[in-house]
Amino acid sequence: MHDQVMKDIEEKVLAGGRISDEDFLILDQEADLYQLAFLANAIRERLHPEKMVTYVVDRNINYTDICVSACKFCAFFKAPEDKTGYLLSQEELELKIRETQDLGGTQILLQGGLHPDLPLEYYEDMLRFMKKTGIHVHGFSPPEVYHFATLSELPVSEVLTRLIAAGLDSIPGGGAEILCDRVRKATAPRKCSADQWLDVMEEAHKQGLRTTATMMFGHIETAEERLEHLRRLRELQDRTHGFTAFIPWPFQPDNSALIEQAEIEKVTGLGYLRMLALSRIYLDNFSNVQASWVTQGPKIAQLSLYFGANDFGSTMIEENVVAAAGISFRLSEQEIRRLVTDAGFEPKQRVMDYTLVS
Repeated sequence: MHDQVMKDIEEKVLAGGRISDEDFLILDQEADLYQLAFLANAIRERLHPEKMVTYVVDRNINYTDICVSACKFCAFFKAPEDKTGYLLSQEELELKIRETQDLGGTQILLQGGLHPDLPLEYYEDMLRFMKKTGIHVHGFSPPEVYHFATLSELPVSEVLTRLIAAGLDSIPGGGAEILCDRVRKATAPRKCSADQWLDVMEEAHKQGLRTTATMMFGHIETAEERLEHLRRLRELQDRTHGFTAFIPWPFQPDNSALIEQAEIEKVTGLGYLRMLALSRIYLDNFSNVQASWVTQGPKIAQLSLYFGANDFGSTMIEENVVAAAGISFRLSEQEIRRLVTDAGFEPKQRVMDYTLVS
């Protein structure tokens, strides 16, 4: 009986069908690593028959580390009263953008803490200033947008309209963590709820912005809650088709408050590959799935190209949040190209919407 159930799920996946929530849980509990890799790779090859792996040359700019959210998994933020917190000036921003462009970079991933005092006009000015350089601004994850709306007492739709008018090009999927309110209340009670995160993304898609989606797993969530996260993304993607990519990455416990709170087993490379493959199998309406070399390192990232990932993410010329948790993998564009080639694929530089850079 059990073998038949597994066989039925395999046949469904290989025929291009959609797996149910029950199928997901069966795969999660019972499929071995090889079965998951086989199915995830089959989907990857169907969606991307050419042996190509894309990547983007960009830089993470965290415009401030001052944050009222105080998430328990974050080792980066400073409380508003902490005198060591910073806020980047326009001159510093411009320097970072020019350096990125000199390295062939096409976009800036712009994110920051939830600063308690800055008006919406501040962010509009920042965007207008940045757009003068011609860079693509992939910025302000949903918790930031929701925070701006709360502070300015404006609806999210109006905040997004104003940010787009000022130059916002696309929105990163940060702050999703696990889209389940039990988990959010326990780890980041001051951050927007799961519904609010999804509402910001739906409104952004409605206004023509493309966005990415992430999942930070491997802390206090259950398998059912991971599934809830994926289900809610898949349902929103069915409605809007606005997500360009999904990026799952394991929680990095070092230096964060969560590590003291719970005995958290750090996700292994194999645990990561399983979750990556399950995501690829379940999210049938997402074209692209990214490998997380920034948390996993180059070897596992190469392997992930056979577990459903078709994109190597970003060169991340500068990355502060994961580095604050004690992880410091650094890869240049040349190294990314070499790793992709060595794994048996052809590397291609892309921009945010997956158009290739010629």
